[in-house]
Amino acid sequence: MNKAPFRRIVTGHDAQGRAVFLEDAPPPHVARIGGPHGPLFFEVWNTRETPARIDRDTGEPYEAGIQLAPPAGGTRIRVLEVPPEDPSIATLTPEQARAHFAEVGAADAASHAGSGSKHAFMHRTETIDYGIVLAGEITLILDESETVMRAGDIVIQRGTNHGWANRGTVPCRIAFILIDGKYDGDLAP
Repeated sequence: MNKAPFRRIVTGHDAQGRAVFLEDAPPPHVARIGGPHGPLFFEVWNTRETPARIDRDTGEPYEAGIQLAPPAGGTRIRVLEVPPEDPSIATLTPEQARAHFAEVGAADAASHAGSGSKHAFMHRTETIDYGIVLAGEITLILDESETVMRAGDIVIQRGTNHGWANRGTVPCRIAFILIDGKYDGDLAP
């Protein structure tokens, strides 16, 4: 797939309060995480608070690099392009999996526990994530089961331990809307 496959269109207000287009271009932050076989992250937008501030001239808050989770109290939307899974993933050590997640500021999210793990990139974040498959297919792996998601399928990921595997032959494109959350009671790590 293409490195800039879609437009990010941002609206706002002019001095008279009328709706206007502020931006119409590919997402400005794109990075491949995890080496040549890792997913391509297209960072679309983030907010730093809920409710989100709506004003005339504040753009997207700046972030250095790619961060897995949304900002505290905020949201994030991104598109991932996940290539077909490379067989070498099956031999990753827990340390290598943590290093992979460290690239996106989330080393502690990694839950790969060696040979007993269902997937090398199992992880858990304190977020509610809406995932919408746009193209291709991907397998969502949980502790006790898994399911194949195809274009048009939507998952509501509620802070559960999970991994993603593209077991097909073409890249999968999936959009994620991530919302900062808080574990309740005994669900906290």
